Amino acid sequence: MSRQVTAPGRAKEYETIYILRPDIDADGAERIGTRLAEVVTREAGRLTKVETWGRRRLAYDIAKHRRGVYVYLKYLGGGKVVSEIERNLRLADGVLKYQTVLVRNDVEVQGLTVADEDVKFERLELAPIEDDRDDSRERQLGLIEPERRVDRSSEAAPAGDIDEAEEGEAEGAADEEES
Repeated sequence: MSRQVTAPGRAKEYETIYILRPDIDADGAERIGTRLAEVVTREAGRLTKVETWGRRRLAYDIAKHRRGVYVYLKYLGGGKVVSEIERNLRLADGVLKYQTVLVRNDVEVQGLTVADEDVKFERLELAPIEDDRDDSRERQLGLIEPERRVDRSSEAAPAGDIDEAEEGEAEGAADEEES
């Protein structure tokens, strides 16, 4: 089993994407973000990019949710940083799913400059949750027929309400049958 050791001043680059519950409030999302930033700095890592992608539709339902708030983190550090971030995400109630990926194995830490805006967690400003029933891609593409509404005026009229034109047609059909 080979083990790769990074030289001093070098680190591994990771990306973590985590999905928050769609009904999470801005304070809850901010608490999770600050906790993750503290974990990265405590474990001698360095945040390089933070993006909030907003509320998006999930590929499949997770814990009966169809949507989730996506947050993207990019950071430098070792395996201990990753395990601590994932442990904190696992313990947070507002997190539905997360995934961490190793981007690069050997990154120079000293030469790296990061703007403060890139590592700042944005405050969530989400619109109220809407109903998803009419939002399906199949319905938008026309693969699913639209629901047919029953029109009361086109329903069959009761026997006593037959128009005169329909009476004439009915009598003509009866005469043909007798012939």
